[in-house]
Amino acid sequence: MNDKVVGGVHSSFWIISIIALLWNVGGSINYLMQTSLDFVAKMPETARAIIEGRPAWATGGFAIGVFGGALGCLLLLIRRSAAFHVFAVSLLGIIVTMIHTVNVASSKIDFSPFEIFMMILSPIFVAAVLIWYTKHAEAKGWIS
Repeated sequence: MNDKVVGGVHSSFWIISIIALLWNVGGSINYLMQTSLDFVAKMPETARAIIEGRPAWATGGFAIGVFGGALGCLLLLIRRSAAFHVFAVSLLGIIVTMIHTVNVASSKIDFSPFEIFMMILSPIFVAAVLIWYTKHAEAKGWIS
């Protein structure tokens, strides 16, 4: 990237933070939409199997993961190092809900490699990258 600085930080910080916020807001909207039985009924069998059989502890983990991720991104955008701790809790929430998702994915339902990547691996990867990026931004002095 170029060396453009905006508001005392590299322009890439703002781009990454906004993209991460959009990702996590999308996850939050997905969580809220899954409360609609009509919406869930229109989803593919694999997604319905995860949602309809999700126990309360996995639903709680899902909520903590997505809403925590969105809050962490907001903290990142206002340049607060507390984002690190919020992202760490978000990752724990994601891992909790993924325990259930992996159990469903390893059942008799046929998940495609794309579904496994999108439903299981990408949320964990994004959360881990955001934790790393927050520490990177803190080391650069972009957040405090």
